[in-house]
Parts: sequence; C-alpha cells; structure tokens
Amino acid sequence: MVRFALLGATALQATVVLGALTSQSLPARDEELRLVKTSEEDAGTWMTEEQKFEQLISKGIHFADITDTMSNLQTWTNAMANFYNRYYKGTYAATSAQWMFDTAKSAAKANSAITVKQFAHSYNQPSVIAAIPGTSGEVVVVSAHYDSIGSTTSGRAPGADDNASGVVVVLEALRVLAEAKFKPANTLEFHFYSGEEGGLQGSRGVMQSYSRSGVKVLAVMNQDMTGYSPNNVIAVYTDYVDAGLTSFLQKLVPVYTQLKLATDKCGYACSDHGSARDAGYPAAYVCDEGMADSSPYIHSANDAVSTLSFPHMLQHAKLTVGFLVEGSYF
Repeated sequence: MVRFALLGATALQATVVLGALTSQSLPARDEELRLVKTSEEDAGTWMTEEQKFEQLISKGIHFADITDTMSNLQTWTNAMANFYNRYYKGTYAATSAQWMFDTAKSAAKANSAITVKQFAHSYNQPSVIAAIPGTSGEVVVVSAHYDSIGSTTSGRAPGADDNASGVVVVLEALRVLAEAKFKPANTLEFHFYSGEEGGLQGSRGVMQSYSRSGVKVLAVMNQDMTGYSPNNVIAVYTDYVDAGLTSFLQKLVPVYTQLKLATDKCGYACSDHGSARDAGYPAAYVCDEGMADSSPYIHSANDAVSTLSFPHMLQHAKLTVGFLVEGSYF
C-alpha cells in the first residue's frame, strides 16, 4: 500500500514560478509588459523592464516573472481549439496527434533527460507520454485527454474546456519541471491520451499495457476540464477512485492553490482515471467544477476558448506541479 504523505514546503518551492493573474489595469505604455509577483500571496503586477529595475531590482526585492506561463496556457489552448475537431477517428486525428507530440517535446526540451514518445493504438491517433526519469523504478502519472467531440462525430468541436484546458495544465507542469531540471526519486510521467471520447480507449490501452508489463504505478492524477468554474473551485471527485489518493489530493488543494475545494461524483468511466483504476492502479480525478455547474458547452461547437478562465487554469497548473513534486517522494 502506498502511503501518501504531505511534504508541503518542499513542493511549494517548485510552484513559485506559476503565480496568478492580477486584476490591476495595465500601464498605458508601448513597451512590452511583464507579469511579476513578489510572494506566494501576491496576485501579480504588470510592469515594463524599466519598472522592474526601478521598483524591484534596484531595491533588492526578489520577484518571479510569470509572463511566459500565462502565454503558454493561452497559446496552447488556442492552437488546440483551432483544429476543426480532434475526434479520434476523424479527419484531424493524425494532425492533432502530431501537434500533441511536437508540443510535448517542445515543453520538455530544456531537460535532455526527458523522453517523449507516442503510444500507438488501433486507430490513427496515438497517445503521447513524456517521462522525467527517477531512480526508484516506480512511476507517478498526471494525465489529460487531447481528443474532442462535438454534437456529431464530424462536427465542429474546439474542445476548449473538454479538454484542451486539462492538456495545457499538464503541459505547463512538464515545462516548469523541465526548466527546473527537477530530479525526482520516482519517475514522473505526463500522459496525453487520445480516444477518451470514444470510451477511454487511449488510456485503457496504455494502462493495460503497463499492467501486463509490470510497471509499478504509485498514483495517477487525471484532469478533464480545468477552465470553466462559475464557483471558482477545484473539484476532486470521490467515486470510482482510490480513497487514499483522493484524500491526499483534497489536502493539496489549499496548500498549492488559492481556490476552494469542492467534491462530487460522476459515475463509472466518466474520464481516463477509470482506465488506471481498472488496471489496478491508485487513481484520482480532478476537475474545474461539480457536475451541476460544469460547462454547458462541452461536446458542442460552443466549447470555445472564450468560455475559459486562464487564471483558474493556472491554479490547476500549480496543483499539478505540487502533486508531482510531492509524488516524487511517495
């Protein structure tokens, strides 16, 4: 049995760079603006390079420039939503798969030790797996599916919340840990599944393969929808999951995010954590809302980028980094 123990301050250091958006107005300047924060609690302030020097550097005030994190979330989400759809047996299955593979490689490029590979399925949309190697021979996984579906299998399906929002959160966690040259004890894997909308096919293929090969997976945290939250919460689901891992994640939410915790149930096979659980691995599911207040736009042409909250997605990214650093020492 895996004992999920909270490290707290250890992993907190790894999330400092993620920050949060500010509600302050932007300075009326033509110069490039950067979003900086001076503490975990600081919501962030937009400054020019000159202002950074005058107000912070010259006064010996430490700060983090988090501009690139927000840019990444937005750029990747727009790129995914620009596919007409990402249906796993559709016209754009292969091209969306190539984008997923190339983007994961780009996110990981700062650390040459990280491997990125495709996992082939019977259909033409492979899943993608990135891994930061550890020393223990055991694995901790974060996951999200990148396929989408609309009102018909061939219809427009930008899939912004479902599930570009989950994918970009995992991508950003990969980028942050890659640039930090983080060296975990347990191998950390970042899974981007295809075929979820066709019945969890991508994740099932990966997890059944892992089970047959004897891969020792200690924990799987799956995220499916992270950007639409009228109640501004992080929802940790409690059915068809591992109770110990789920309880652990509930404790992480107030440690690594500024959002309230919500819980709910979604039934059998509601997302890819179900495949890990069926393969015998401890799995948990994190989402942006409870069922009653989840996005009314999913599985339609209206699941658009305009419906998302990037500050909310940033909180999911912080939680993901925190979970991975904690999970490095399970």
